[in-house]
Amino acid sequence: MAAKEHMNLVFIGHVDHGKSTMVGRILYETGAISEQQLRKLKEEAEKVGKPTFEFAFVMDELKEERERGVTIDVAHRDFQSPKYYFTIIDAPGHRDFIKNMITGASQADAAVIVVSCKDGIQPQTKEHAFLAKVLGIQQIAIAINKMDEVKYDRVKYDDLKAQLTTLLKNIGYKVADIHFVPTSAYDGANVSKKTPDKTPWYTGPCLVEVLDMFKVPPKPIDKPLRMPIQDVFTITGHGTVPVGRIETGIMKVGDNVVFMPSGAKGEVKSIEMHHQPLTQAGPGDNVGFNVKGVDKKDVRRGEVVGTASNPPTVVQDFTAQVVVLEHPTAIAKGYTPVFHIHTTQVACRIEEILEKKDPKTGQTQQKNPDFVKTGDVAIMKIRPLKAIVAEKFSEFPQLGRFAVRDMGQTVAAGVILEITKKQM
Repeated sequence: MAAKEHMNLVFIGHVDHGKSTMVGRILYETGAISEQQLRKLKEEAEKVGKPTFEFAFVMDELKEERERGVTIDVAHRDFQSPKYYFTIIDAPGHRDFIKNMITGASQADAAVIVVSCKDGIQPQTKEHAFLAKVLGIQQIAIAINKMDEVKYDRVKYDDLKAQLTTLLKNIGYKVADIHFVPTSAYDGANVSKKTPDKTPWYTGPCLVEVLDMFKVPPKPIDKPLRMPIQDVFTITGHGTVPVGRIETGIMKVGDNVVFMPSGAKGEVKSIEMHHQPLTQAGPGDNVGFNVKGVDKKDVRRGEVVGTASNPPTVVQDFTAQVVVLEHPTAIAKGYTPVFHIHTTQVACRIEEILEKKDPKTGQTQQKNPDFVKTGDVAIMKIRPLKAIVAEKFSEFPQLGRFAVRDMGQTVAAGVILEITKKQM
């Protein structure tokens, strides 16, 4: 049988709306985790006084998360639907962990937004939906979850669906293309199979069937190699092993590669994905590769790998379209928050605000405004305070979008329109 096409899927939404339980349920029902593993997790959940958390524990493998019952880092798990081979990126919904959510969402081909029918739209539901759009996730599905807690009430479901439709329309999603599914991750209702006994009034597809309606984005294999590094390990017998997701191009064993902005060069000795050796890897593959001639101290998270013949671009400054999501006062020239671009985090200074646009029409509202505030869309010139790799969104979308964080929250997000190369 031919290998199934691969997709990266992110689950987002407000804290405690049941994302981890949903993911655990999908993994269990598609056979990605066994009865035995689930039984073990159930015992552990009872031990730490969280008796209904066994499904959530599948993803929340960090001990601290189990004790707090909160998802912290971005976890990766694989499962197969009838059509696709999915890697789930379980993104945290918790406020302080949103920077990990950004890392997760910027790697995803599609997103499932989980909203509790009991609690309705929460601040983070909005923030995550908006970020997903700005970060370029075109395909989303909505799981209206915890239906068991409202006794599968159709009226409550319809009401929340109407509110979500308005929200998503305002953000700029084509609502006609979005499936809404009434689910209970805990009961397993409409997750991997339809449950007409519980929701006789719902005739649409279950959640896993909706996932199979997503389309795999075209793979940019004809572009130069670009792979942002997530982590670097030293593995006995292998030496330095950087890990990350290839965004564009192909990496082959024997390639001469360069890490930017550090400039470290080396040769690819071997490539591995999910502990399987590969001779080459392409866009969307999460891989580790052993590189000869590069020391662990030479490279770190946030560097970008390319071929020596076509190295990733190190920028002096860039012009970007920025959406101000939430700022307590206003953003003016000289403001220096932290930018999250692919896997790097760097302080950047806003050098100029070139124009303010009407968020609904995209028309210019004002040239060179003194400041912008929550809800505004602006074109800005931005200068990173240290060397980073970035690319134009139109050429390398994966390396051309960013989120801006300050004071423990995401204050803005945007895409890079133009770059000025740094003279090395």
